Formats: sequence, C-alpha cells, structure tokens
Amino acid sequence: MKKEPYEENTFYSRIKKFRKEKKMTIKELAEKANITSSMLSQIERGLANPSINTMKLIANALDVPLFKFFMEEEDDIRSQVVTPENRRRVYLPDSNGVIYELLTPDLAGTIEFCQLTLEPYMSTSDTPMGHEGEEVAIVISGTAELVLDDSKIIMEAGDSIRIPPHTNHKWYNPSEKPLVLIFAITPPSF
Repeated sequence: MKKEPYEENTFYSRIKKFRKEKKMTIKELAEKANITSSMLSQIERGLANPSINTMKLIANALDVPLFKFFMEEEDDIRSQVVTPENRRRVYLPDSNGVIYELLTPDLAGTIEFCQLTLEPYMSTSDTPMGHEGEEVAIVISGTAELVLDDSKIIMEAGDSIRIPPHTNHKWYNPSEKPLVLIFAITPPSF
C-alpha cells in the first residue's frame, strides 16, 4: 500500500523548513541529531513517524523548541490572554495519553509556559532527556514520578521543583488517575 504524500504545514514539513533555514543538509542534521540520514529523509517526506525521543533529538540539533514542529505560525496574535478554550494542544506522534497545552499565546517570548496531562501509566518519553533551558514545574493534581538523572522522585499535588539546564529527566504517571502539571522553561527549548 502506497503512503499518501504528506501535506504542507505538518510537523514533517516544518522539520524540513527549520533545517533549510539553518542551511543544513540532511546529512549534517542527521549527524548532529545522532540519527541516520535515511531516517531523517523519511521523516521529512512523511514516510516515517519518529518517536518522541527522536523528535527531541532533531529539535535539539536544530536549536528550536519541540513545540514548533507541531504548531502553525500565526501572524496576528490579537490577545495575550489564553483561555482554556483556546489553548493550543500539542499531540506528539505515538503518544496517546500525553497532552501538552501551551499556556502562552505563542513561542515568541523568552519563556515557555505549558500544562502537561499524563493519563495513567503514561510517560513523556522512553528515556530521560535534557534540554538547554532551566525548568520549573508544579504538580496540580495526581502523583508524578520524576526520573531525574539516576534518581526517582515522587511528587504530589502542590509539590514543585527546579530542574537545572541539561539535566536528563522524564515525567511518569504511576497512578490510576490523570496527572496534571504546569511547567515553565527559559529559554524555550521543550
């Protein structure tokens, strides 16, 4: 069965757009992201669905926040107020039960502010990963298991933490209830 060509303005095409803006070849980006050139080529053409970890590697190699792969650019931001009804939701490939919502109107500022909802027994990634920005997070509801480098920390509603830049981490929901947390990263580097 032949796969349909990808549509413009999808995360596939946005990866290619950012790569070309950085004047990088497929080979250069693949090497920097530690993936194969053929895999990157397939991703850009919409022929492969990368894991969250692979997407983060590509975003880090391009020095862009991961969210930018999944959000349409808006030229006209009419308001800086973001209501629950107009939050931008980001669904990553193969990540059912992991929902990111942008709490700021866009990613143009110097801080990234998001809400993360993890359904029971879901995780933000397979392996802990770091990013350039400093991160702070607060658990709004549920129980969180934060894998921070080689440690596991259990956090409950109301608990907060600061995660230094480049610290490998991932969030996991070890309970039967949804986990909701809010985090901010500066500079934006999700």
